[in-house]
Amino acid sequence: MEFYNYIKALHLIFVITWFAGLFYIVRLFVYHAEAKEKPEPEQSILIQQYQLMQYRLWYIITWPSAVLASLFAFWLLYLIPSWLEQDWMLVKLGFVVLLYAYHIKCHLIFKKLQQNEVKKSSTFFRLWNEGATLILFAVVFLVILKNAINWIYGVIGIFVFSILIMIGFKMYKRIRERNQ
Repeated sequence: MEFYNYIKALHLIFVITWFAGLFYIVRLFVYHAEAKEKPEPEQSILIQQYQLMQYRLWYIITWPSAVLASLFAFWLLYLIPSWLEQDWMLVKLGFVVLLYAYHIKCHLIFKKLQQNEVKKSSTFFRLWNEGATLILFAVVFLVILKNAINWIYGVIGIFVFSILIMIGFKMYKRIRERNQ
């Protein structure tokens, strides 16, 4: 147990880099979708650059971080197996499954964008980015509060905040379009 805090620190570091990768990859999806609407040669130049950035981010940071965060998590559960008897941990693991589902969906989108198949709008990708945010809030509240119920308040709060942000985004977009 002497090295427990080292394992926990490494787990947290890779969770942070995993989420950073997920947040940034979807931002690159937004830019890619917007570049598709640009005239040539700007479109080709931007898309080529975004594909390279997506590739590097996905395979050098995001996937390795997901794997390493999970490996250190399994190690922590091996060191303290009693966590698996606690409701908050079971709910947290449910969110980790959702996070992997989100990650896999991002991977499928990434593969399509690497072939320059853009089927979604930049607005869709902006909304899609909120999925990881909701999971992050839920997991952080679960881990800090260690309560399988109180995390709901935090998630509801971020959900309401996200809705307000999207309303503000739509209002800004309308104002911008009127002024052009």
